[in-house]
Amino acid sequence: MADVPSSRIEENTSALLTARWYWYYVLGLLFLSYVLNTMDRSAVLSLLLQSIKKEFGASDFQLGLLGGIPFAFFYAFLGIPLAMWADRSSRRMVLAFSIAMWSGMTAVCGLAVNFLMLFAARVGVAIGEAGGSPPSHSLISDYFPKNLRGTAFSIFALGVPIGTSLGNFIGGWSHDTFGWRATFLIVGLPGLLVALLVRATIVEPPRGFSDGAGSGSLQAQAVSKAPAPPVFEVMSFLWRKASFRHLSLAAALHSVAWYAGSVFNAAFLIRSHGMSATQAGFWLGIIAAVAGLGTFFGGFAADRLSASRKDRRWYVWVPGMATLVMVPFQFLTYLSPSFALVVPAFMVMMFLAAVFFGPSFAMTQALAALRMRSVATSLLLFVQTLIGFGIGPAAVGFFSDLLEPTRGTDALRYALVVVGLVNVWAASHYLMSARTLREDLAATERLAA
Repeated sequence: MADVPSSRIEENTSALLTARWYWYYVLGLLFLSYVLNTMDRSAVLSLLLQSIKKEFGASDFQLGLLGGIPFAFFYAFLGIPLAMWADRSSRRMVLAFSIAMWSGMTAVCGLAVNFLMLFAARVGVAIGEAGGSPPSHSLISDYFPKNLRGTAFSIFALGVPIGTSLGNFIGGWSHDTFGWRATFLIVGLPGLLVALLVRATIVEPPRGFSDGAGSGSLQAQAVSKAPAPPVFEVMSFLWRKASFRHLSLAAALHSVAWYAGSVFNAAFLIRSHGMSATQAGFWLGIIAAVAGLGTFFGGFAADRLSASRKDRRWYVWVPGMATLVMVPFQFLTYLSPSFALVVPAFMVMMFLAAVFFGPSFAMTQALAALRMRSVATSLLLFVQTLIGFGIGPAAVGFFSDLLEPTRGTDALRYALVVVGLVNVWAASHYLMSARTLREDLAATERLAA
């Protein structure tokens, strides 16, 4: 077969980059990878904890460590070098490698013969997933213009509630049908096919493409082709912005409650409401689907309100208000003895809890310069994961063990309430981020002017 002329390849690539349908194809593929990311991270694990606890004789604190520390440490610290790799090379290749890594190691979890081996396999999952979000966020920012990014990031972030929903449905059914080991294999192996699809079909856009690079602006093209700055320069650039510091802390503190629930909500329903794994997975799957509506609403509302009011502070006001309003629904969800009241309260709580994703991601990308976007995402995730995943599940496990002598099987519900109060603190940081957001955004935009 004759070689295809390079000019024809460039024409085809250019046509794809400017085709709106292809933007959404890429977004859909990134969304699919995020669904698998969420399933493998915690959704399926939460439904398997009771069986793992019985087989390996683990305490709740150990289960909290299994659900938190491997991700908190390795996901957070390896996210930065993997993001640097993405900012300096092909983001498509980094993403494909990462998907293959976390999917393969999820399958290995099912082969663990003891708690230590399972812990080590979870570390492998964390290493792979550390390289998933930074290149994805950077690609979305280069495909979608500023006025569509909040919505685009919310669509991408739907991977969390939908991945959680599917993980709960599949995990609960598979656990009761095939056992916890086979479940890890069932949810892990399909990711290897998605990794191949990412590698084969995503076109790498020029850096800053949706901001003008590659569209004829010589200055924009120069910015997009400039070497990526060292990581400490990126850290210094972003950390000097008070709005980014407060945004990071807000997302991290909110994630303490989010990840604690992600790991222990299934165990809560099994212990406090006498459900089987299949029943818990069914209800959590429905609730997670409702959370998906909250995820989309967050980005959509922030885009619309910031445009109509001509004030981008709505990108932090929207998640701040949602995080504060959800607190009383946490009390109803975990402390009510009536399951008829638990279900609607749980749905409202999760809807509000998921609002923060799109606006937080969108503002992180907006505050970062063009060649900093992957590392900017990794820095947000570093703070969010180290604090949220590192503290949340382990704290709930600690308080549950502490309260068990007096509260019995209800100890877990009280532990979830205690840890969930951190959302009041999180909301205050969202509101403090708004104080300097407009000035910080203007300073970043002047760099590309």
